[in-house]
Amino acid sequence: MGLRREKAALFQWVQAPPGNRSSLIWLLHQLRRTYAGQKPTSSAIAMKLLFDFFPVLLFFVAFKFQDIYVAIAVAIAATIVQIIWAKYRHGKVEMKLWLSFVIIGVFGGATLLLHNERFIKLEPTVLFWIFSAIMLLSNLLFHKNLMRTLLHEKITLPLDAWNRLNLSWSLFFAVLGFINLYVALNYSTDSWVNFKLFGFSGLILVFILAQGAWLAKYVDKK
Repeated sequence: MGLRREKAALFQWVQAPPGNRSSLIWLLHQLRRTYAGQKPTSSAIAMKLLFDFFPVLLFFVAFKFQDIYVAIAVAIAATIVQIIWAKYRHGKVEMKLWLSFVIIGVFGGATLLLHNERFIKLEPTVLFWIFSAIMLLSNLLFHKNLMRTLLHEKITLPLDAWNRLNLSWSLFFAVLGFINLYVALNYSTDSWVNFKLFGFSGLILVFILAQGAWLAKYVDKK
């Protein structure tokens, strides 16, 4: 039954309206709803997948057919298209998308300007560590739990559970940053590009499913 529930949540995640909310938060919410017995709704599967993975997929394809420099230019252009589409379709652009654009613009631009691919390999690490620091410091210094802010209208959890959820995501992003560094510094560019698409996607998916299973116990208590 658990596997069926997780599959149903994944199905609903890919059906979610693109640009409406963070994909990670959306899937966590859908896992929570699915474990609570609510059925998924239907929407645009292909559009959601295309929107979320648009820059990464184009980066991967461009690298395989051209080189890392063409791939960077394509990824930057794809992110700009994402921003324009989100603004046109929903009237606003998520901060996550703006941050991604700035980071890839800086590190991708440095790679193109200096013709040194090491800069673009650092981009995922910097992005992951920024996410990690924001989630950790906002809670420790300002007592603002970002996971609770994003999910409090959808999930009811005790305070200690909110803190654990926020901390777990902060630590997870930090670990992803170190993993990217290890792969970038110890493997070929081709291997790093493959890992950027398939490795990170797999790790994030497994972590989200684990979070969904953990959240289920709070549903059972109701």
